Amino acid sequence: MEAHPSTRTISEFTAYAKPNPGKINVAGELLKMMTGIDMVHVPYRGGAPALTDLLAGRVQVRFGVIIESIEHIRSGKLRALAVTTAARAQALPDTPTMAEFVPGYEVSAWAGIGAPRNTNLEIIERLNQEINASLADSKIKARLADQGAAAFVGSSADFARFIAEETEKWAKVIRKANIKPD
Repeated sequence: MEAHPSTRTISEFTAYAKPNPGKINVAGELLKMMTGIDMVHVPYRGGAPALTDLLAGRVQVRFGVIIESIEHIRSGKLRALAVTTAARAQALPDTPTMAEFVPGYEVSAWAGIGAPRNTNLEIIERLNQEINASLADSKIKARLADQGAAAFVGSSADFARFIAEETEKWAKVIRKANIKPD
């Protein structure tokens, strides 16, 4: 969660947001749902336009991936109020997690590699082994960590479970927020 540098902490943000319903513009429906804070959700078609509006002050906070904003945070143009991952980010070790303020809050941007449905299991397992070996490489891990990312190493079944859990979590948010496709 990034904010203008004038906002220093999550506590400061929520102390202002709760008694000022509808005055905060945010790209983050899950926070609204879990805290009951009335904020104006501003939908974006990607991270870059949301980041541009945050830097310009048109939105007050944004939930983006660290890799998009890390240099703005390091330069002081933005302030990292919290990371949304389950653990603190190695690239921002002094930045707390959202779960430290909103228990159970966890959101991770992720990417994965898939294969067509009927791909031979031996091929899938070989790909999984090679990808996991690459992600375990210390140079790859260090590069990811510097950008605020972490590798998800596991079996193809682990990844399938993760996708199912993410699908259900976001389906609840979509239903609760009554989000409709454009």
